[in-house]
Amino acid sequence: SAVARALGRIGAAALAGLGETLLKAAIAYVLAVVIGVGGGILLGSVRPLRQAVNPFVIALYGMPKILVLPWIMLFLGFGATPAVVYATIHGVFPILVLVTGAVRDVDATLVTVARAFGARRWQLYWKVVLPAIVPTVLAGMRLGVVFCLLGVLVVEMFAGLRGMGYVLSSLANGFQAPELFAATALVSAASIVIVLSLDALNDRLSQWRGDLR
Repeated sequence: SAVARALGRIGAAALAGLGETLLKAAIAYVLAVVIGVGGGILLGSVRPLRQAVNPFVIALYGMPKILVLPWIMLFLGFGATPAVVYATIHGVFPILVLVTGAVRDVDATLVTVARAFGARRWQLYWKVVLPAIVPTVLAGMRLGVVFCLLGVLVVEMFAGLRGMGYVLSSLANGFQAPELFAATALVSAASIVIVLSLDALNDRLSQWRGDLR
């Protein structure tokens, strides 16, 4: 078909661009998960801090992130750094909001019983809080990986000189429909593989959660 032939023509360039995009998205994703999960546990555990900070978090979550892109470009210029920063901002808020809510809603009875049995703080988090929030953390991670990948692609499309977003933008501007379909298929295939990998991780963590209980 025309799309298959187009894939053969752009295969090397598209795969190289996809590799660059996935690398930037992976860095942003790790940052988003660390900040989102760590910040969510902190906000969910410390009520005064949550009451002070959470309204701003919710407001920033609802704000279109594209509004901060010009400022990122102004201060950081072009290249990989603005893409990683923007993608991290794009991906961190779903994780942060979900984890904060999950920690806040952990069954107080479980916490009370654990404390009654002499559980230390680290044991409380390891045996009670973390198993309780695993499903929500995984849900946030699924959203986060999509948002991070999307964030990198957006920067590459509008202000990139390399990467898959730049390839897609160039093909669209050149009205190369078969090549554009082929490149889009590559991105879609990569996204499917990532989501399936997270599903496999979800199964493993669910088993760990069951073992702890």
